[in-house]
Amino acid sequence: MARDIGLDIPAPDTECDDINCPFHGELPIRGQVLVGTVVSDKMDKTVVIQRKHEILIKKYQRYEKRQSKIHAHNPPCINAKVGDVVTIAESRPLSKTTSYVVVKAEAQV
Repeated sequence: MARDIGLDIPAPDTECDDINCPFHGELPIRGQVLVGTVVSDKMDKTVVIQRKHEILIKKYQRYEKRQSKIHAHNPPCINAKVGDVVTIAESRPLSKTTSYVVVKAEAQV
């Protein structure tokens, strides 16, 4: 039985026994909710998400393209792969670099 995480995101169809899963474990979700693309899934239960955004430079009244990489926990019930567009939510720190967890994955065609 999946628990409600407080976001308008449906629970995944498969179940898992990961304690750090927001749906089937005990990991609380709080703070930011971001969207990005998975660029690496080589780590165990962790993916690297790349976000692309634009910043306004006031002096020149133009936008500058920027990108950032974020490490996020990838629960077995979601299992995001390279190229997937994922929604990640902020959680407590799970490791030195991981403070986000994947809550939704959409496969890119």
